This record gives sequence, C-alpha cells and structure tokens, in this order.
Amino acid sequence: MEIKYPQIGICGLSCKLCPMYHMRSKSTCEGCKSETRMSLGCKFITCAVKKKEIEFCWECDESVHCEKWQKHREAGKKGDSFKCYQKLEDDIRFIQNNGIEQFLRDQNKREEILKDLLDNFNEGRSKSYYCIAATVMEIKEIEEAVLKAKKESNDLDVKGKSKMLHKILDETANKNMYKLKLRK
Repeated sequence: MEIKYPQIGICGLSCKLCPMYHMRSKSTCEGCKSETRMSLGCKFITCAVKKKEIEFCWECDESVHCEKWQKHREAGKKGDSFKCYQKLEDDIRFIQNNGIEQFLRDQNKREEILKDLLDNFNEGRSKSYYCIAATVMEIKEIEEAVLKAKKESNDLDVKGKSKMLHKILDETANKNMYKLKLRK
C-alpha cells in the first residue's frame, strides 16, 4: 500500500516533534511509517498497515472497540515514553474534525519553530524539553516566547540563551498548566 503520511504515526502521534526524528546521526528516525520503522514494526504497523492496509487506526471499522489502541491512548493520558503523548487525544480529535492535511500544516509549523529552537537555543541538553514545548504549547505562545528570548538574549552564549528561553517557556507553562517534562 502507498504510505502518504510517514511522519504521522498510525496511532496519531506526530513524528515531526519527536527527539529521535531530530537526531543528527545514523539512528535518526524518519517517521513511524518510514521504511526502517515499517521493517521493525509495532503492534499498530502490524495491525493497521500490514493486515488491514490502512494508514491510521481511526480509519479502521473496529477502532472504537480496539483494545490495543484504547490501551495506548489511556496510557498516553498518564505518561510518556521517549516521546510526549500529552496531546495525543487532542491531535486525534483535531484530525477527525479538521482532516489530516490541516493537522500536517500545523505540525509543519510546529516543526519549523522546533528547528529554530534546536538551532539557536539548544546547549546540548534541551532537545526533549523543546520537543515537548513544541508539542503541548499553542503555536502563538511558542512564537512569542522565541521572539522574547531572541530579543533579551542577543549578547549571551548558547547556554545563556537556552537558560533565558527555558525561563520564558516555564513561565508560560506554569500559567497555562502545561507539563514541559516527560511524565513517567
């Protein structure tokens, strides 16, 4: 079958905001439905793509009653693995209401912001933090935080810039009750 959206996971996760997607090494992940990941497989790849030849769980007639997908979604409400699951339910609902193309446009914008964060504010320890911020915060909030940090950190080294941006993002997160750390 033809895969149209390799960077949007079968279960609804956005690969574009995953730390492994933004690695600069041979172990970079190119998305949940990339050739490499498809050969490794997961229970969702096996069920949806390989058995039912559909690209997303919500396209399945059995999705409402699917134990695997429901368990995955429930786990995502409580915790994260290496990837932030905090917006999984919102993202699935958004896709179902607005379509995959609009979701992809939003994810592309979030990824563009994330790349800016990684290029200009990552002191080597903040990739996951920035990935989570790009996932859970509103686009406008992140854009405003980046503008403010750039304005206030002109003369600082990357470590100082990172510290400045963390402070701004943390203030916004505290105000809006976002969690900018992986939930274990």
